[in-house]
This record gives sequence, C-alpha cells and structure tokens, in this order.
Amino acid sequence: MSTSRSTPPRTASAAQGARARARQEVTAAIKDEARRQLAEGGAAKLSLRAVARELGMVSSALYRYFPSRDDLLTALIIDAYDALGAAAEHADVGFVRTSPATERWSAVCGAVRDWALAYPHEYALIYGSPVPGYTAPDSTVQAAARVGQLLIGIVRDAHQGGGVTPPPLSEGLRAEAGRMAADLAPDLPPEVVAALVAAWAQLFGLVGFELFGQFNRVVEDRSAFFAHAVSRLARDVGLPA
Repeated sequence: MSTSRSTPPRTASAAQGARARARQEVTAAIKDEARRQLAEGGAAKLSLRAVARELGMVSSALYRYFPSRDDLLTALIIDAYDALGAAAEHADVGFVRTSPATERWSAVCGAVRDWALAYPHEYALIYGSPVPGYTAPDSTVQAAARVGQLLIGIVRDAHQGGGVTPPPLSEGLRAEAGRMAADLAPDLPPEVVAALVAAWAQLFGLVGFELFGQFNRVVEDRSAFFAHAVSRLARDVGLPA
C-alpha cells in the first residue's frame, strides 16, 4: 500500500517573496527597454507607451510600476548616478587613507572617464542636455553626490595628514567659498572647497567634451591629455605634485 505526501501550502511570506521577485524582474525589464530607447532616440523621446508596446504590456500595467515618464526617468537617473559612483568608489578600494592622494585622485577620475565611455547614453542622461519638461527631484541628490563626496574624502584625508596647500582665493569669492565649505565640507579650508567645486565641474567637462565630440580634430591622444588634466586639477585643489 503506497502513501502519498501532500504538498504543504505556500506560506504567505513565500507568496509575497515570489511576487516581489516577479515585480523586480518586470521593473528590470522596463528599465532595460527604456535604456535601449534612450540609446536610440535620447531621453526627450522616451515614452511609457513605447516601452510597454516593446515589452508586450498594456500601458495600464506599466503604470503600476512607473506612474509617469518622469518617474521612469528618475529611476534611470538614480541608477546611472549610482553605477558611476560605484565605479569611482571601486577604483579607490585598493588604496588606504595614507596612500598618495594624487594617485587616488587620478584613479577615481580615470574610473569616471572609463564608465562614461562604456555607458555613453547613461552618462548623457545625467550630464548631457536637460530633458525638456523634466525636473530632477531631491531623491536624485544622494546618488548624484557620490563622486563629489569621494573626491572630497580624498582631499580631506590629505588635509588631515598635512598634505594640502590651500590655493589662493580672491577676496570677492571668500564669502561664497565659506558658504560652500559650510555646506559641503566644514572641516576643509574654504579655499580648498572652492577649488574642489571647480575641479569637479572641470572633470565632468573634460569627460563631456570627449564623449560628445568637442575634442574631435583638437585632442588626439585623449588618454594622455586626460591624465595630464586631472593631475593639474589635483594640484589646483592643493594636493602635492
């Protein structure tokens, strides 16, 4: 006489876990298709209906994941900032706080360039032309700050070790530099913080010029030029040569 074992009913937590995994998979598929469309037509042409159509979904189903185009854009922007930040942070992992600051600085800046060249359309989404009708919400700020905070951390470590020479600062900018220092890095001299903000802008300007073609017929050996430029930026913020 044979006996059979009944399959135990699925618990509520197991069912919830399965639903969560399914939602994650659909969300990932939506983002992947949206990135494909970004590569083809740019952010301004991104359409929830087009994404739904390509995935074989009805629009009303997609709206349960992203209520509007702006919500989808925000998710893509945060993902891009986080991926860029993670790449920069990974480049700094092999160093310790007492490592030569200029080496850390160059490694992080190089990682920013490498990521941008590998993912040009995602870089364009966060550092290219603004998307008409879209305003990034505050939820993007933390991810957007990762690279800047990492550069501040490198300079902070050098400053605490006595290895930073504050650059000159005009009297006309001193009040603004003090405000920036209070907001971004109160433990650093205002002169250094003002130079850091300028270096941050110039870093992404260098990458953008290369990525968007402004260096065509101007700079041929772009790797060497970039290395020279970021080394110069390190000196501008007061790091030792």
